[in-house]
Amino acid sequence: MVKVIASSLRKGNVVDVDGRLYVVLTAQNFHPGKGTPVTQVDMRRISDGVKVSERWKTTEQVERAFVEDNNHTFLYNDAEGFHFMNPESYDQLTMSADDVGDAAAYLSEGMTVVLSIHEGVAIALELPRQVTLEITETEPVVKGQTASSSYKPAMLSNGVRTMVPPHIDAGTRVVILTEDGSYVERAKD
Repeated sequence: MVKVIASSLRKGNVVDVDGRLYVVLTAQNFHPGKGTPVTQVDMRRISDGVKVSERWKTTEQVERAFVEDNNHTFLYNDAEGFHFMNPESYDQLTMSADDVGDAAAYLSEGMTVVLSIHEGVAIALELPRQVTLEITETEPVVKGQTASSSYKPAMLSNGVRTMVPPHIDAGTRVVILTEDGSYVERAKD
């Protein structure tokens, strides 16, 4: 375990609070006009999945657990959860749907992801920064809209809604940011 200041916590970090391990879901630093700056951290307890919220002074010391980050290949998902394989050792790990969370929409067979592993258990997952997906449906362009000023709603092949420029139609492959589901560019393939 390593002691770090609360303001350095980021999504995916594993912290030890009162002998229990938690995965950081969100960490925001607040600097009020008066008073001490604080870090608001939303976490999920690894043992039972309970979500908790904690507030620390930004300079307060927090124990960060040792976590190993390894590349894994996504294989498939079933009733047990999401299955990943280490391409070097061929060891397989399973993560529950709750632990995978919103990232499930962007997972595709054969995709390489980074799994955070603590004592042989996968506790967090990091997707590639961008993924290429196909647009399945878009709304028609409203006459008078310019390409620079407005975007239109579109449905991606994974069921996620995003906003795309007016020139993008159904069937077009686009690059999407996995952290917020926003459009980056038309795919070059």
